Amino acid sequence: MEAHKARQHWLSVLAHSQPQQLLAHCPTDLPTDYQLLRAPETGLTRLQARMGGTGRRFILGDTTVTRAVVRLTNGLCGYSYILGRDKAHAERCALLDALLQGDRSPHLYQQIIAPLAALRAEQLALRSREVASSRVDFFTLVRGDNA
Repeated sequence: MEAHKARQHWLSVLAHSQPQQLLAHCPTDLPTDYQLLRAPETGLTRLQARMGGTGRRFILGDTTVTRAVVRLTNGLCGYSYILGRDKAHAERCALLDALLQGDRSPHLYQQIIAPLAALRAEQLALRSREVASSRVDFFTLVRGDNA
């Protein structure tokens, strides 16, 4: 189960990464002899949300998603789903997913996933501080005759 959670983590990091950030951390010697099982294609998916985060579901809207599937020469398959229309980014994420399942996994994890995860955590913390700085707490005063 440990490997399953690790893969979930790196797929999430890859899906949330920006193409420029991923390119900056990618090695230049990525293999080019892989097979596209599903060429990158873009489609729509429906977003759902919950009132207050826990309430009833409602349709938030639609968004574009690009997906890709590759197979390495050793038979390992890599998958990716990313928001947006960047087909090259989706293919690169799928390739990295396949490579991270192989022998080079620890090296690639330290070179790509760890720095991208740190960037994402930093971005989330910054966003959280921005939201917290504009938070307004409402309270109600009780008058003596209403008690």
